[in-house]
Amino acid sequence: MTTRHQVTATVVVCALVVAGAHLIGATAAYADDVKPSVPPGTEPSASAPVAIDPNAPGLKLPQGGRLAPPKVLDLVEVVEDLGGEQRRQETNQTVMMALQSEVLFPENSAVFNAQAAARIQAIGNEINQQKATRIRVFGFTDDQGSYEHGKELSKQRADAVQAELSKTVTNPSVVFDVRGYSEDYPIADNSTEEGRKKNRRVEITFPRGVGND
Repeated sequence: MTTRHQVTATVVVCALVVAGAHLIGATAAYADDVKPSVPPGTEPSASAPVAIDPNAPGLKLPQGGRLAPPKVLDLVEVVEDLGGEQRRQETNQTVMMALQSEVLFPENSAVFNAQAAARIQAIGNEINQQKATRIRVFGFTDDQGSYEHGKELSKQRADAVQAELSKTVTNPSVVFDVRGYSEDYPIADNSTEEGRKKNRRVEITFPRGVGND
């Protein structure tokens, strides 16, 4: 078995404070057509900063100076294998696994290839370890072909991954949020095949368990 070299990069991103919809109910899978106001996975996960009194004498602001609005910063660690087939992104509260479509499906298909099930099962085992109860499975495509076809294909692929995860995830009350976003939210340049390959992906996101750092 070939051991993949991993490239690790730690980046700091400013989280955007947005209003989000919460999943409600006991259904196993959930999806809707509401488009988020920001790309999936960029919502703030860190708690709000400690309140600061702008009039505190210790701040020693210049005459007429005012504090800028507070921002929440998330530390994000990204680990990607050398071929880019799988990418792991962690914040202080969530884990996101992105798998390129080519390692799961044949071209223009939502039917798993021979190696796909083992990859999904490994992620399912980690979800069990983290004791996650809410899991997001989002599918994406490149910008080739029509938007509507990409939306249908990306949703079918997300559905396939969710169905396979359900075979491994043992918590009976887990809630899945399953969506297909077509070419929305690219992570690379669609003008090159290398970039399009990265954009054709399925992302699985789940909370980190308390005490599992």
